[in-house]
Amino acid sequence: MKKDFISIKDLSISEINEIFALAVKLKKNKAKFSTVLQGKTLCLIFHKPSLRTRVSFEVGIVELGGNAIYLQEDIRVGKREALKDMAKTLSRYVDGIVLRTFEHNNVVELAGQASIPVINGLSDLLHPCQALSDLFTVKEKLGKLKGIKLAYVGDGNNVCHSLLYGASKLGVDIAVATPKGYEPQAGIVNEAKEFAAKSGASIIINNAPQKVAKGADIIYTDVWTSMGQEKEREKRKEIFANFQINKELVNLAKKKVLIMHCLPAHRGEEITDEVMDSDNSIVFDQAENRLHVQKAILIKLLGDKK
Repeated sequence: MKKDFISIKDLSISEINEIFALAVKLKKNKAKFSTVLQGKTLCLIFHKPSLRTRVSFEVGIVELGGNAIYLQEDIRVGKREALKDMAKTLSRYVDGIVLRTFEHNNVVELAGQASIPVINGLSDLLHPCQALSDLFTVKEKLGKLKGIKLAYVGDGNNVCHSLLYGASKLGVDIAVATPKGYEPQAGIVNEAKEFAAKSGASIIINNAPQKVAKGADIIYTDVWTSMGQEKEREKRKEIFANFQINKELVNLAKKKVLIMHCLPAHRGEEITDEVMDSDNSIVFDQAENRLHVQKAILIKLLGDKK
């Protein structure tokens, strides 16, 4: 049966742990896996700009022995031809698709119509590859996930949604602080609370960054204005002004608090240079781990099933 990677909520805890364990092996010895996806071709369809997602997937498939094809505005998903026709055509040519798009339904429909695995490279609703890599990074740095307090400060966006799913499944206590009106979607919060009830994690959603930062092991932020929201940037800069990750906020957390940001960063807005470049920052370790975790995902989805 074909498997896709659309949302962390679709993965079992054992599947997540398998991906993490494989990512550790890939990070330690990439040469050992250099032919595991030999002859496989991955198609990247991106409607949004990308540095980390594009490069990590392209480098990842090549390091595993396969090839990548990158399509940007060329095919105009759902406009030049029906999405189902595109899905069925690509299923005859390539072995997997990564879609980075605006409407989440594009990813869902593509996966429903394709006979090959589809990976959500980002939608306006979710960013599962990012959040899974982030949680892998937390485990790598702290040696565990259960009982860790992750404070997310900023916009209740796609990254926040995927972190809620992943943290709640894996037992990470997650506290989210956003301005009023910018909270994560209630439906996703409710689903995360159901996962948390099983894992023992706690979930807090409020509008007070100082409260969520207090005693945190991790402080995480993202841009205040996501792609597609550029017209709102000046308004958002005013609304989010008190949600900046700066030295004062960091001082409320644990002494060895780790600072995370999924990048790209708008330095001087959601995070200061002082914090971004501090010894507490693991921002670029996060970025690196996108490569290793996504290679593990590719092997799990595109590897020969025995």
